[in-house]
Amino acid sequence: MTDLEIAHGATMRPITEIAEILGLPKDDIIQYGKYKAKIPLKYLDRQKVNNAKLILVSAISPTPAGEGKTTVSIGLAQAMNRLGKKTTVVLREPSLGPVFGVKGGATGGGYSQVLPMEDINLHFTGDFAAIEKAHNLLSALIDNNIQSKSRSLGIDPRTVSWRRVMDMNDRSLRTIIVGLGGTASGIPRETGFDITAASEVMAILCLAEDFMDLKRRLGNIFIGYTYDRKPIYARDLHAEGAMAALLKDAIMPNLVQTLEGTPAIIHGGPFANIAQGTNSVIATKMAMCHSDFVVTEAGFGFDLGAEKFMDIKCKSAGIHPHAVVLVATVRALKYHGGQSLKELSTPSVENLAKGIGNLQKHLENMALFGICPVVAINRFASDTEEELKYIENACNELGVPCILADVWGAGGKGAEALGERVIKVTEQCTTSFTPLYDWAWTPEKKIETIASKVYGAKAVDYTAQAKAALKTVYDLGLDKLPVCIAKTQKSLSDNPDLLGRPKDFVVTVRDIEIAAGAEFIIPITGQIMRMPGLPPTPSAEKIDIDNDGNITGLF
Repeated sequence: MTDLEIAHGATMRPITEIAEILGLPKDDIIQYGKYKAKIPLKYLDRQKVNNAKLILVSAISPTPAGEGKTTVSIGLAQAMNRLGKKTTVVLREPSLGPVFGVKGGATGGGYSQVLPMEDINLHFTGDFAAIEKAHNLLSALIDNNIQSKSRSLGIDPRTVSWRRVMDMNDRSLRTIIVGLGGTASGIPRETGFDITAASEVMAILCLAEDFMDLKRRLGNIFIGYTYDRKPIYARDLHAEGAMAALLKDAIMPNLVQTLEGTPAIIHGGPFANIAQGTNSVIATKMAMCHSDFVVTEAGFGFDLGAEKFMDIKCKSAGIHPHAVVLVATVRALKYHGGQSLKELSTPSVENLAKGIGNLQKHLENMALFGICPVVAINRFASDTEEELKYIENACNELGVPCILADVWGAGGKGAEALGERVIKVTEQCTTSFTPLYDWAWTPEKKIETIASKVYGAKAVDYTAQAKAALKTVYDLGLDKLPVCIAKTQKSLSDNPDLLGRPKDFVVTVRDIEIAAGAEFIIPITGQIMRMPGLPPTPSAEKIDIDNDGNITGLF
């Protein structure tokens, strides 16, 4: 059966029952129908957060074949509940861009899904819409002030760095001209759109601790300069109050369930290649104060979402993982070894051997943070025993446990061995979490540390535009912020064509964007775009709905 058919065949429990598992009074959650709810912030008890053990799920460098990281996260949480451990899975919300683009939905697959699948993949509880509106409200206030004669702050429109956002892949909006149509329509200037997942408001929502912290961060958003070079922030436009009001419900995490009835909290959705790539601090801490174990994921490979999880989210929120699961597949490693996408079902230990370096590099990266890893091989029917044994031997040489998991076909039962090993690791691991860099370092040192140690680069090159942006960072006193590098997810390098474990490459930083509200800076490397485009055959072409409201083609 397809993922959608499996989801439709599941019997969901009322969301009030799922809330009761977490000890949340059913009359206090804010229900969105029978199977979705918001959790009020008053149930985040920070005194209980450290009672839970946090499990981070990451992956090798992603491939078009897919690694199933979200599916493994869900299956692992289900398995740990089957093993008698009170466990909650915490995930990001899907963006409509990938849903209608090439990647599809992000609710797991097979018998390891979060439900209701269609709702979560489409509009869910409206969080993305609220973030989009709050972001674009600031855009409107900026242009209104530039147009104003009586209350103008003297903003130089040539310096405005704040763009607009929408939750859709639309390459035509990357660069636009606004203010056309005469003097009543504003001042013409060049700007553009990013996808909502790349919005600084999204990043802020996912890092904020509470409403006051949210407002403070929103007020700190850097906009540009006045004509006399005075920096302008959102607070100068008195924008933070109205923006936070639009986020009144969006700041509350969403409660749903897995196919086996495991509680699932889904909140926020920054991409990992162009933003920090992890769900909200509030959602993670909410789960940690109501569970014994919390399974969460970070987007794309360990070099992207997981690195940012460690160096930005963990340090900002004062939490850390007690174990990290690295998801790999035989198919993906053969792809990194040069095997074509069409032939990944064909056994090839030779190509597997060429691609195993990608797995080894990610495991080496995990050791940099002083955390204990477990490799989860997400099994496919085409995998041979010889190929599986090869990966297991490679992990054994590094002293890392390697466990097979069949989460798509068997749900939680297929991950029980993985769950047992993860529990054991959290109980016996003696290493201590250490961030990769000190925030007090210079931006250059932080960037070069990540590029050399995590990516494996031999050097970092800065374009003239990036050097000018660095000067702005120093001038604004933002040089002590962490760095959130925007980089292709397809390679450890900034070149998507360099698969496996590339060496002797140079990372090129072509620009640096400022996210003063989110409290990080964003070095842009390679040709990464913050507004993706649709593929030649978008997934949207396969999605349909019948007269009874039944959706097909969603995956």
